[in-house]
Amino acid sequence: MNKELFEAINFLEKEKGINKDILIEALEAALISAYKKNFKSATNVRVDLNEEAGKMAVFAQKEIVEEVDDPQQQLSLDEAHQISPTYEVGDVVEIEVTPRDFGRIAAQAAKQVVTQRVREAERGIIYNEYIDREDDIMNGTIQRMDGRFIYVNLGKIEAKLPESECIPSETYNIHDRIKVYVTKVENTSKGPNIFVSRTHPGLLKRLFEMEVPEIYDGTVEVKSVAREAGDRSKISVFARDEEVDPVGSCVGQKGQRVQTIVDELKGEKIDIVEWSEDPVVYVSNALSPSKVVRVIVDDENKATTVIVPDYQLSLAIGKRGQNARLAAKLTGWKIDIKSESEAKDEGLLTEEDGEENIDTLDYDDSADYEESFEEMDEDLFK
Repeated sequence: MNKELFEAINFLEKEKGINKDILIEALEAALISAYKKNFKSATNVRVDLNEEAGKMAVFAQKEIVEEVDDPQQQLSLDEAHQISPTYEVGDVVEIEVTPRDFGRIAAQAAKQVVTQRVREAERGIIYNEYIDREDDIMNGTIQRMDGRFIYVNLGKIEAKLPESECIPSETYNIHDRIKVYVTKVENTSKGPNIFVSRTHPGLLKRLFEMEVPEIYDGTVEVKSVAREAGDRSKISVFARDEEVDPVGSCVGQKGQRVQTIVDELKGEKIDIVEWSEDPVVYVSNALSPSKVVRVIVDDENKATTVIVPDYQLSLAIGKRGQNARLAAKLTGWKIDIKSESEAKDEGLLTEEDGEENIDTLDYDDSADYEESFEEMDEDLFK
């Protein structure tokens, strides 16, 4: 049995990645406990597992004293000298007390310890592997569903996709392959818990990092993301190299890069705008696809008043205020939109003020693509 035990320990180290020393240490502790329980012994004992010899032994540890009060814990100096004349009072003597049927006890203890340690080690390995994937994107397969979660198989563990983190317009079916954003990895007594999302803005950012080489290598930086999952999103980008067009890099030739992301998000419309440290330019860009006549900045309250042509007021505000709401989230500035007529009535705009046609385009998977690309500078895709 001893030889088989050591073979099993070596197998677990290779196959499960569990450190052999940890297993042996745990097994020794379990054997000590089993010995005391089965043989009603309060003696301090040590279990020695000798892998080379393929043997195990139990040693009682007794302190050498001049006068013995507790025979189970103490040994007289005369008795100690029968073992070795070098012993002195205060030394600890080890006496082998391995029972004849200790192999049976060891087998039971080993089974319990190994099972427990394997479970704990596997949980630890999984936790350590996935904690590094927090705030990252992963591929998974939908395994099952219940009233609260969709369970997504990530390979070694099932992640939980809460109903609140699902895109409302999406349909989820068993065995569907989906990309998810890891929002939280926690270690519990029952093992690791991984929570994922399909609505988190980080998912959109990671998708662009995967699809756009310029973002992955740092040439283009994603500055901000505002998202209403399943409907519309805005993302602002900035190029560290002045010769690189950040918007064009994200769009890709004939819109292929952004189209791939739109397809992954099941038709979610995406506005890609250029970031600027100038709030006038940035807010104007963020209100894409509407044109902006003027932006009045209130630095103290971090608020802006944006004036747009009368015929573009509804476009600037968006359906149910969505365009303005996303632009405010994207820029971090409060945005109050007024039409030219309203602005003139309030004295914010004069007849001499002209239009600032600061244009950005709306990229989605609809027929608007063709119209948008016709309006774009031909140099965009060079």
